Amino acid sequence: MFLLVTLGWYLLRGVSQWSSRARRLVEVGGPYTRFAHQWVLAAPATFTYVVVFASSTLLQRTGPPDLIDVLTTVQSTSLVRLSADPLVVLADSALWVSDRGAFLTFYVVVYATVVAWAEQRYGTPRIIVIGVCGHVFGSLLTALVEYHAITNGLAPARLAFSTDVGVSYIMVAGVAAAVVLMRGRWRAAGIITLAVGIGAPLVIADTLWDLGHLLATACGLVAALTCLRMSPPRTPPAFDLRRWGMSPSVTD
Repeated sequence: MFLLVTLGWYLLRGVSQWSSRARRLVEVGGPYTRFAHQWVLAAPATFTYVVVFASSTLLQRTGPPDLIDVLTTVQSTSLVRLSADPLVVLADSALWVSDRGAFLTFYVVVYATVVAWAEQRYGTPRIIVIGVCGHVFGSLLTALVEYHAITNGLAPARLAFSTDVGVSYIMVAGVAAAVVLMRGRWRAAGIITLAVGIGAPLVIADTLWDLGHLLATACGLVAALTCLRMSPPRTPPAFDLRRWGMSPSVTD
């Protein structure tokens, strides 16, 4: 859909060279596309990652199901795979959207808004550190809980072979980092949304992966607070809507 909209926009710009109606549409939509352009450029790590996991989702939905199952199992942060090749597995598992690309639109929206907003204030290096901490330490802590559950007879041994891939650990870490910088009603709304989004599945479903989201959120929060102790947040880019004609200027 994004590609179709992008291609349609550039086609409209081309047609506007000889069509007055298309030219008017370009004049109306131009300020919004320039705003979107600057928003994307201000969060390069976030949108690069969105492209990566959106591409892997396309592969999941178009490739042979059996092959995709094998790939995600081999690149999963299961106990078996972590013990065999931890660094490669931790890196590869972050490239896939779980359940064959389920909830892709939700992930894209959250990354493109909340996580991108956080990157603009933390800066690209720090938001990468926060995301990596959420994914790596969240996965390792989840694996530790899983190991103790299996060895103590609280979970079946087959759980060690379970598939655990996805972009959600990085997402919740980024959202936690964003909530830290929010103020007033936005912070209250962010805390409530994060608490419900993480806590409700943990209470209702009570699965290991729901616990993993909680652990990843905590790791992202600790990483964000540590980054802020080292250096204050950046001044974000000035998104002056009036400069692009998205609202009338009062200084004319």
